[in-house]
Amino acid sequence: MKATKIAGLPVGSGEEPWTTDEISEVRDRLEADVATAREEIREAEDALAERLTDPVEGAGDDPADTGAKAFQREHDLALAYNTRDLLAKSEQAIERMDAGTYGVCESCGRAIGKARLQAYPRATLCVTCKQREERR
Repeated sequence: MKATKIAGLPVGSGEEPWTTDEISEVRDRLEADVATAREEIREAEDALAERLTDPVEGAGDDPADTGAKAFQREHDLALAYNTRDLLAKSEQAIERMDAGTYGVCESCGRAIGKARLQAYPRATLCVTCKQREERR
């Protein structure tokens, strides 16, 4: 990201402007999250495909075992779905960095705040808008 774009990133009141090192640290963290999420999704898909293609998987199980296995599959699918969601949010945050819109609240258009983004780099809403969303 160019220095001119970094200088233009919004910050909350009382916060210092973003530095190149700070934005690089956040970006590196997001890129690491993307790589980890992609690997987790690949592993989950491979495990699920293996379970679904094994013709003798579950043969002779009693109903309790069948239910436990179904619950485990649903749990694994839910985790994979959550990982996909985090992957998409991380990729969108990187895209916002590249576009120079990182740190702008999607709801009100004000600064999200540097401290919030350093704590949770995928944030798309400022604290006020996020609180309002959670109350609904």
